[in-house]
Amino acid sequence: MATKLELLTSHLQASLGDKITKQIVALGELTIECKAADYLVVCQVLRDDANLKFEQLIDLCGVDYQEYADGTYDGLRYAVVSHFLSVTLNQRLRLRVFAQDEEFPVLPTLVDLWPVANWFEREAFDLFGIMFENHPDLRRLLTDYGFIGHPFRKDFPMIGNVEMRYDPEQQRVIYQPVSIELRNNVPRVVRSEGKHNG
Repeated sequence: MATKLELLTSHLQASLGDKITKQIVALGELTIECKAADYLVVCQVLRDDANLKFEQLIDLCGVDYQEYADGTYDGLRYAVVSHFLSVTLNQRLRLRVFAQDEEFPVLPTLVDLWPVANWFEREAFDLFGIMFENHPDLRRLLTDYGFIGHPFRKDFPMIGNVEMRYDPEQQRVIYQPVSIELRNNVPRVVRSEGKHNG
């Protein structure tokens, strides 16, 4: 008898076929990938197919793969990872799709399929700079409107580009270039091998 994961895998193959470009099973969970051009079609099938019924988008986040795998990774840089739940069939799925353009990463919005995608996509835009085509209200969500850059990108400086402070003369908050000296804030851990406390 087929396991639940094997059954889900066969339903995905039957419904999506070659639209799935990669499939990974790890820690009892299934992750699939598709091309950016197929993203909306794949998501529509995931939601509407009777054997899949992923009614809920439970999470969507951006990922920056720069320097991934200690710098040995040479694939596309920006991805969006979505987590789906089928309450009806009691199954979960992860979908990863890469934006084709590193300079201006763009993917279609999922708001028309799952309205909850609205704020998830705004967060991915704000923190990673991933644009979502046809999003009804794509603007910053967590950083200030005057914020420069996208702070979760791997090449964003740890201390930022600008700092804000209250200027008593102008009687308002102003932005100015960072005046903090660049330093390494990562603590150094030294362990002697073979010696364990306890």
